Amino acid sequence: MNQEKLNNVIQKYKKHVLNIGNIEAINERNERKSYYQAWTEEKIKNMTEDEFVEYIGKLWSMIVWGNKKYIADKIIELNGFENIKKRLIDLLYGKRDIDKRWDEFYKNIKQVGPSTMSELLSYINPQEYVICNKVTCECFRYLDVEDVPSHNYQYTGKNYKRLCEIAKQIKDQLIQDDVKKADLLIVDYMFWDIIYPLYKKEKNEEMIDDIQIEKDEKQFIHNDIINQIVEIGRWLGFESKSEVKIADGAIVDAIWQAQIGNMGKVIYAFEVQTHGSIDSLILNLQKATNNFAVQAIVAVSDEKQIEKIKKEAKGIRDIEIKLKTWDYKEVIEMHDCLERSNEIINNLGLVPDSFI
Repeated sequence: MNQEKLNNVIQKYKKHVLNIGNIEAINERNERKSYYQAWTEEKIKNMTEDEFVEYIGKLWSMIVWGNKKYIADKIIELNGFENIKKRLIDLLYGKRDIDKRWDEFYKNIKQVGPSTMSELLSYINPQEYVICNKVTCECFRYLDVEDVPSHNYQYTGKNYKRLCEIAKQIKDQLIQDDVKKADLLIVDYMFWDIIYPLYKKEKNEEMIDDIQIEKDEKQFIHNDIINQIVEIGRWLGFESKSEVKIADGAIVDAIWQAQIGNMGKVIYAFEVQTHGSIDSLILNLQKATNNFAVQAIVAVSDEKQIEKIKKEAKGIRDIEIKLKTWDYKEVIEMHDCLERSNEIINNLGLVPDSFI
């Protein structure tokens, strides 16, 4: 970490606080902290599904979803409510090291990503856990912290634990510089309001999220890409699901589905290829075409494997007609753009909560 940059940032933060005084964004963090710390293990065990909608809906990470009940219901549908509560209790209150609890939760609970996990942890224990999302990771980069995650699959428990340790060093430096009540929520505020604008100014870019693609095209994780495809489908208005049986012997990684009046459904099927046999992929896609509602079958992979898939599919009529290919880099880029767009729209508050 660049100590000179950190010292400069802290001085800017102190002047900022002195000039403004009572800061609404800090008050909002404290209100959320009070709300989530009121939830004990026993209270979560007895949580109802309606309470879960409020519990998850209060998070900043959920702002991208206008209809909080919709996404809460999807999380419950995908994971089972009792399983969610059990895993949530372990993540937030478990006795094991955070890296193990983090990996266990992330592996077993779908549709809940690092931003949501870290936000809950930080509200429950702001002395130990920092909020980690795209913006805060850019701030770590500004401070010259190495090996900062760019994509969800890089947010391992080990990486999260390391970033928490670095964030605690920043917190300790704030306390030494007379910011007496500093915790990791104060660090989060400093990231957003002081460091992030400096980062963007340094990069001479607009205030939008950067898209960062790994040089090694094979370094991406199957489930992360599937989750992003599912979310893109939902944002585009489709009924979107993962791991769906759409024909005998054909379970595809994801589908986008739409009902056309009383005429029936149209389905777009997606298979993500990160490893394994291309022959098996082709066979599965061929079986998927037996469902007449399937309008297109989309193979998602890196540039090199896409060329192999096209070559293997050539001449197989059922496949060749309906096959589309999608580079995983474009999936990531589209997801980031739609996520940002939805955040902006939902911040306008065009639809009252009572209508949702």
